[in-house]
Amino acid sequence: MELVPADPTVLHPFPDQPRVVLLKPLVKSPLIEVGEFSYYDDPDDSTAFETRNVLYHYGPEKLRIGKFCAFGTGVRFIMNGANHRMDGPSTFPFPIMGGSWSEHFDLISGLPGRGDTVVGHDVWFGYGVMVMPGVRIGHGAVIASGSVVVDDVPDYGVVGGNPAKLIRTRYSEDEVARLLAVAWWDWPAEHLTEHVRVVMSGTIEDLERVAPGG
Repeated sequence: MELVPADPTVLHPFPDQPRVVLLKPLVKSPLIEVGEFSYYDDPDDSTAFETRNVLYHYGPEKLRIGKFCAFGTGVRFIMNGANHRMDGPSTFPFPIMGGSWSEHFDLISGLPGRGDTVVGHDVWFGYGVMVMPGVRIGHGAVIASGSVVVDDVPDYGVVGGNPAKLIRTRYSEDEVARLLAVAWWDWPAEHLTEHVRVVMSGTIEDLERVAPGG
């Protein structure tokens, strides 16, 4: 049988499962960047990811998502627009209520933030994860269901809880370096297709052996 790569431009990779969408062909916002084959699974309305799952996103901070990420139902990204002032007696955003209060809009515009929210390649998000503004999640990480991610997550780290804490790393420091060097997510589609079984179930040595130019 001829090896044919999957099509990263198809919105629903499973035609009979509308609950699963590829995010790259779905997302239209210039404030969201998504790599190929990252997908979201939601039985209610998976195509509303931009509005239901990326919240308070007014910019200029961006949400950057790598390739081959898996998002369980209910994953939410809280963006910097959710911030309120905390340097005075009240955190209430009076200016958005209108009237003459709106003359004080400078008090809530341009609040300091942590920059872009960045998700690496091959990250698995469990059900109901919440990611706070400006977090950076490394390649190959696993985020347990129900976690609230408030701090950066290392490459191949497994985190869980509220706030999410590092439970363990999937590989040693040396092995992580080797995996990052192999960077299978950047392989040409035809080469990746030929070696899917190695990527899913092989060893690091196997990956290095079949890597392009390896």
